[in-house]
Amino acid sequence: MTGSVRTSAGLDERRRRLLYRAWHRGTREMDLILGRFADAAIGELTEAEIAELERLTEVPDPELYAWLTGDREVPDAYDLTVFRRLREFHALRPIE
Repeated sequence: MTGSVRTSAGLDERRRRLLYRAWHRGTREMDLILGRFADAAIGELTEAEIAELERLTEVPDPELYAWLTGDREVPDAYDLTVFRRLREFHALRPIE
């Protein structure tokens, strides 16, 4: 997979911006991790979950990657519904 497979058509401005940010992280690994999750989930996330995902996009790539791989403990402030969904999503659908 080289990029988003989901169109932003039909999404509100906030979700379109978040979908773009998920696919343009700075490291390819995090593009694939956050981007694939955003493609699959962005349309169904609640406003509160959108806010959680926006917060996760502000975390530096190395730190977020370490949380996802279990190399570092996830701070309580980030161990929320969307983070758990993101981690589970990739446990079930590893990047090939």
